[in-house]
Amino acid sequence: MRFGKTLRQSVYPPWKDKYIDYAKLKSLLREDSPDDEDEPWTEDDENRFCDEIFNVQLEKVAQFQAEKVDELRRRVEAAFEKLKELPAADGAPRKEPEHGATPEQLRELEAELDAITNEVKELQKYSNLNYTGFLKIVKKHDRKRGEHYKIRPIMMLSLSKRPFNSDQAYWPLLSKLSLMYFAIRQQLEEPGSAPDAFPEDPDAQAEVHNGHRYTAHNFWVHPDNLLEVKTYILRRLPALVYTESSSREADGQQDPTITSLYFDSPKFDLYANKVERKPEASSLRLRWYGQLSARPEIYFEQKTLHDNGSNDERRFVIKEKYIKPFLDGQYKMEKSIQKMERQGQKPEAIDELRATVDAIQDFVRRNKLTPMIRANYRRNAFQNPQDDRVRISIDTDIAFIREDALDRDRPCRDPRNWHRLDIDNGNAAYPFSNINQSEVSRFPYALLEIKLKEDGNRKRPAWVQDLMASHLVHPCPRFSKFVHGTASLFEDYVNRLPFWLADLDTDIRKDPQKAFEEEESRRAQQAETEQVVGSFLGTKLGGSYKPSRGSPIARSYLADRAAAEAGTTPKSAVAFAADALARDEQGESTVTAGDHSLPGDIDAESSTQRRPALGYGTLGSIFPGFSLSKYSRARRAREALGRPRRGSLASLPPGVVEPTEWIKNSGPLQIEPKVWLANERTFLKWQHITVLLGGLALSLYSAGGVRGGERDDALARFVGVALLAIAGFAAAWSSWVVGKRRKMIVQRSGKDFDFLLGPLVVSGALGVALVVNFVLAYKRAFGQHKPDGLGGGVEDVLNAGAASNASVMGGNHMEDLRI
Repeated sequence: MRFGKTLRQSVYPPWKDKYIDYAKLKSLLREDSPDDEDEPWTEDDENRFCDEIFNVQLEKVAQFQAEKVDELRRRVEAAFEKLKELPAADGAPRKEPEHGATPEQLRELEAELDAITNEVKELQKYSNLNYTGFLKIVKKHDRKRGEHYKIRPIMMLSLSKRPFNSDQAYWPLLSKLSLMYFAIRQQLEEPGSAPDAFPEDPDAQAEVHNGHRYTAHNFWVHPDNLLEVKTYILRRLPALVYTESSSREADGQQDPTITSLYFDSPKFDLYANKVERKPEASSLRLRWYGQLSARPEIYFEQKTLHDNGSNDERRFVIKEKYIKPFLDGQYKMEKSIQKMERQGQKPEAIDELRATVDAIQDFVRRNKLTPMIRANYRRNAFQNPQDDRVRISIDTDIAFIREDALDRDRPCRDPRNWHRLDIDNGNAAYPFSNINQSEVSRFPYALLEIKLKEDGNRKRPAWVQDLMASHLVHPCPRFSKFVHGTASLFEDYVNRLPFWLADLDTDIRKDPQKAFEEEESRRAQQAETEQVVGSFLGTKLGGSYKPSRGSPIARSYLADRAAAEAGTTPKSAVAFAADALARDEQGESTVTAGDHSLPGDIDAESSTQRRPALGYGTLGSIFPGFSLSKYSRARRAREALGRPRRGSLASLPPGVVEPTEWIKNSGPLQIEPKVWLANERTFLKWQHITVLLGGLALSLYSAGGVRGGERDDALARFVGVALLAIAGFAAAWSSWVVGKRRKMIVQRSGKDFDFLLGPLVVSGALGVALVVNFVLAYKRAFGQHKPDGLGGGVEDVLNAGAASNASVMGGNHMEDLRI
């Protein structure tokens, strides 16, 4: 089927005007013009075609795809906010204290997610169809007009820079949708109960091996990074020799060669089903290790992809001489079944083999399958023999070879045989230079596959997670050798191409820092989503995420918090001192760095970062004017000579530009959480002291009131008021200090964080209060034991003093002076 017809049949009606105008491009290319041979192709024709395909069609498709992705992202976020507003599974509502989430609310939200998911799928089909259309039309151009103008490399580069040519553009949407579906269906099916783990990533492919479920992750590895990846893995896992033939090959000094012979119909139905990810899509292959002349075991394997993203595998061993009769339907593995019966194997195993053979043979007959493509590669496998939780393989020297007989005049394979005799009889090996080079496609990278066993949680080994997120690998979700080989060698026969083809012409190597920051952002977003869904289900799901050291997430958290509290964006503390660029007359050394001269002792702020602070708790630390440090002495000497202080404007040497900020303040703000929390903890301690002093003051003031309805203790009440004043000072002081220190932290100040005035005032006031209390208590006790009625506490002492004063003045008003 021609691609133009496929495009017309696959158009999504609401977006029919947003697809590539394939017919217009063909008309500009004069693909169907009968007078094409007589009319030359000019430079103006080429300019018109290139302008239409690059500046009109490609921009139209890319812009529409970007707009739809933004729209879908907004809709997903709106649905996510609705999920957050629903009450949790334990019945503790968030915003509706009297009503819980009803099934109608959950089904309404699920219907909205269904609508979003369907549109995401349509957008993926839209992107894939347009992607294929651009590659098809430029291939027609290069074949028809490529004598002087070849634009396929330019198109491949342009497609690689557009977001619509990659499944990675849809990963955040699919991941969040998957988790929301998971939460809603748990509530609808079994309210109040939830499993211990989230579903796997949407781009991870599930497989079953020996009854255990694994998730497979595929990556490309550039040849420059291959050795580093291998050594990184070998430090954690040993190399695995998994077949006897591979251990014998080349004396065990080389990786085993694996050959996979894939089947398909003349219309490539299996390929189309796999590219479009249709449910129950299957693939069929013959696989063996080493050269076929060594008579290795040959495995007949069928893999089927199910609706939930998992796949299962059927396989059996067959001898080379029985393959052709089996494909023709003349042999049903009777001899293998009879051998199993003679060996006394279980009837279940015999029935399983018979069912597998019948199913595969019927699958071959029903779909008219024949060998189409061969994949040849060398494999390194890594696995701990005692632990199968992590299985890793690296395939290198990957080559795809045509194995079809579609062209009856020049078939690649003799239709009477099931494989190419020129390759297998001649023991041809990579790079297969002895066969027609138009029938070979060599893959430029190594293929890394990591399979992780599902054991009830999603926690992966840290070293595996670091490798998957590193700059050494390029993720390629759902990569398939069968799909890639078919797309590379049969591009004229198929109407759908995989997204990753454009990446073959680009450099997949990455900047390490950029790759690290992207992975940290992705993990933070995933952790936030899992936390919300886990809260909704009333359970703790997913692993606990902690930003790595130097992560952009960790850097921005405290900076954003400080900026929000201060109401401004954090800035650098101070500018460089302008006259610090000149040599100091006090003997300070000068270091040249680029165009700037940096003094050996720039400022007190920087000096405190270079060496521990001296003189803590001394007179100089309390009163800086009395400091005897080198910096203070030099500063006072400059002031005495009338020179400007550091930080003030001064004339600069020719060619020297005044710096705008300290070197230590350049770069993003990084605050360790322990520094921030230590400031808050100190503030809470001060508040604790304030509460204790306030409680003591109120107790004294109350105790000094009326006792027995006769009199009160004025001094006790006075002390209570004084202690209350001290408590108020402590509260005000601590509030000022916590704000001051917070500002110094944000400004990255190098000054001391010691503020000794407050502690000295509070300590001195408490000391005075204790001394006064001791004196009063002593006098009261002394007055109670004085003989002959001398003194009677504080009141008697004060009365005696008042009486003597009155007698001296000659007054008779002693009673009026009693207190």
